[in-house]
Amino acid sequence: MGHNISLITTIASAFGIALIFGFIAERIRIPALVGYLLAGVLLGPGTPGFVADMELASQLSEIGVMLLMFGVGLHFSLEDLLAVKRIAIPGAIAQMTLATILGFCISLLWGWPLGNCLIFGLSLSCASTVVLLKALEALGVLDTMDGRIAVGWLVVEDLATVLILVLLPPLAGVLGSPAAVDPSHVSGPLWQEIGVTLLQVAAFIALMLIVGRRFLPWLLLQISRTGSRELFTLSVIAIAIGIAYGASALFNVSFALGAFFAGMVMRESEFSHRAAEESLPLRDAFSVLFFVSVGMLFEPSILIEQPFHLIAVISIIILGKSIAALSIVLFFRYSLHTALTVSASLAQVGEFSFILGGLGISLGVMTPEGMNLILAGSLISIALNPLLFMLITPLQKWILERYAFARKLEERGDPYAELPKTVERKYLEKQVVLVGYGRVGKRIASDLEARGIPYVVVEQNRERVEDLRTRDIVAVSGDASDPAVLIQAHVANAAMLVIATPDPVNVRQMADTARTLNPSIEIILRTHSEDESQSLRESGFGIVFFGEEELARSMAEHIIERFAPPTTGEEARTAAEFAVKTAETVETLEAAATQAS
Repeated sequence: MGHNISLITTIASAFGIALIFGFIAERIRIPALVGYLLAGVLLGPGTPGFVADMELASQLSEIGVMLLMFGVGLHFSLEDLLAVKRIAIPGAIAQMTLATILGFCISLLWGWPLGNCLIFGLSLSCASTVVLLKALEALGVLDTMDGRIAVGWLVVEDLATVLILVLLPPLAGVLGSPAAVDPSHVSGPLWQEIGVTLLQVAAFIALMLIVGRRFLPWLLLQISRTGSRELFTLSVIAIAIGIAYGASALFNVSFALGAFFAGMVMRESEFSHRAAEESLPLRDAFSVLFFVSVGMLFEPSILIEQPFHLIAVISIIILGKSIAALSIVLFFRYSLHTALTVSASLAQVGEFSFILGGLGISLGVMTPEGMNLILAGSLISIALNPLLFMLITPLQKWILERYAFARKLEERGDPYAELPKTVERKYLEKQVVLVGYGRVGKRIASDLEARGIPYVVVEQNRERVEDLRTRDIVAVSGDASDPAVLIQAHVANAAMLVIATPDPVNVRQMADTARTLNPSIEIILRTHSEDESQSLRESGFGIVFFGEEELARSMAEHIIERFAPPTTGEEARTAAEFAVKTAETVETLEAAATQAS
């Protein structure tokens, strides 16, 4: 062909080879992300054969960064973070600090410049949220307390890394950037540059929170009224990329931060779920291009030339970060299983490490050698991460069997694992044991409270239990699948067990334990899976409520009642009362369906 088709060639080769390697990776049960990185290695200049256009791939990867961060912002839940704030915030900061120190010290021993050492250490300190979410979803523990702590921990890491990305450009001169030697790049004292940068970031954030929170939902509402699906999808992508570009051009804010706030503001809209759904295919596609372009930067020869450097990097990622996280979680008096889960979650590095390392290279602070070690460490750690999750249970058993100190730690008394001795007798006999205090559990508890029915809450989130007790609500901290926890809730004397949390993994064990301790107890179960609801009903565990089924039944009853008007005043009053109850039920079930989705 006579005309230039380098863009088409780059995209076609990147998607095609990424598809092949991603498929192979999934077949051998490792994350597809590893396959995408390997596809980039194959297309890069470090391997023989066809080499894709590096400059075009770099620009395409920037779009991938924008859409990736837009997705993170769109799913960022401040409520979920606040639920585990007491461990996630100090834990993430302490772990990132320790990992950064380890990376800094080891690279300093190699004779690297101080700025390079710092960026290298920071790049090793942040784990991949994408890899973690996929791992937790595969294990079915994303909605458990362990999963929420791990996700909250990584959200804090993401926010800290975004702040680092903001501060890195003005600090580049101090860190040894060649631009610092050129007087034309020096606009004033360092404190002034940092101050201007922070003011620009503050102005952008204020604009997004004040104007964006009102304008963007209104804009999506107007576009949705046109009924055009492609126009809605176009608006979502235009908002994500447009705000990211505008943030960079007008406020000197990184693409990543601009896209993150675009997603976070759009989350306020009632169309946030639709926006996430419509943008997902394009977001996934350009995310693949991002990982491919990162792989293109990798120089495979480093595996042979610097094997000991690579071993040191992998040791920091898998051992150093894991041991630091394990110690921190145990210090906060959480269980060994929780500590091992968080440790496995952090034993890898991913997209933010690449973004941080790439920014370091563009600023002249990071050397290609450091980036190659980060890429190699990422490839190996992500490939090994599923194995680490598989080892959690056997490793926990092995540690508890061999080490008395570990058993002593595991037996430490949780201050909220037992009911206070001052609890009234009505909460110990003929009470309702309510497992889970989320959106559904909270509504059930409110209704029980209004009718004076005594109940005891069993909740995994220790911070939530602490808050409940300050409000004089009787609650126990722990996993309801553990018999000791249900015993503390006095399930043996309870009238009813209500499992308001969608936990298909442990719900059977909860019901079995309750039935063993109290054969006459009535059990109410909740599920958001039709197959699971059918299986539970066939097993005879108790009364099973399937969210969508109950929602449809309530709506149908309301419709039928509406088209059969009462003929007497008494019937009218009864129908009115029924309509009010139906509306309340529909509202509760809609909340349950929203939580399940």
